[in-house]
Amino acid sequence: MDIVSTKKILLDAKRKKYAVPAFNIHNLETLQAVLEGAWEMKSPVIIATTPGTIKYAGMDYMIAMAKVGAKKYNIPIALHLDHCEDIEFLKECIYAGYKSVMIDASKLEFEENIKISKEASKFAYKNEATVEGELGKLCGQEDDIIVDRKDAMLTNPDAALEFVKRTGVDSLAVAIGTAHGIYKFEPKLDFDRLLKISRIVEIPLVLHGASGISDNSIKRSIELGICKVNIATELKIPFSDEIKTYFSENPKENDPRKYFNPAKERVKNIVKKKILVCGSANRK
Repeated sequence: MDIVSTKKILLDAKRKKYAVPAFNIHNLETLQAVLEGAWEMKSPVIIATTPGTIKYAGMDYMIAMAKVGAKKYNIPIALHLDHCEDIEFLKECIYAGYKSVMIDASKLEFEENIKISKEASKFAYKNEATVEGELGKLCGQEDDIIVDRKDAMLTNPDAALEFVKRTGVDSLAVAIGTAHGIYKFEPKLDFDRLLKISRIVEIPLVLHGASGISDNSIKRSIELGICKVNIATELKIPFSDEIKTYFSENPKENDPRKYFNPAKERVKNIVKKKILVCGSANRK
């Protein structure tokens, strides 16, 4: 099996009222942990990579590793470009083999967001890829994208409908009160807003900033139309914490195979728990 686009798996999630988790990975070890966890749960999975991760790991390496995983594990695996603000880099990723991309023009004015997102959709369609757009802003930081709390803006349902019709995006990330990064307190999500959006927007909806959101809130979001749940921070922190713990107990160790293994196992267990929350187990 080869890597797939997100279109088919998200439409299935929408029809059957579950969500496909999108896990941000950064290297071989985190990719292996996510894929092993998804395979054990027989779940479709989205491997999310920001432009920063791609530049760090190498686009060719990232695509090759994902393809190896797709061939090894008999589950739907999508390799996804996450939070890309540069339309030319997005095109480069599609040319290289990405079948799922996100154009993030949410910091721009409405009409400019539509213009750029529409361009991304047209290009992706010609190259058999799918596009996720975003309307509304999440505060916090994702890769090099930083949005102050004062600039955060929730998604307007009527604007969301117009945005989807005019851009042709395949899925839409909505802002309902989540944020990127670490929460000091769990936010109060605007479920009424989400319900209004899901009633008038027909394409799959995406929840960003899900790390730190309670299981019940994620499940409620899925009931109200969320089909893709993005998880990043809840993998990064445990991965690094496990390595720190290992070195505190084994300060003279220098073998990466020894200190990466417990970190990978920790991430895999979190992946499996998130799959249960999203309801995507045994959906392959």
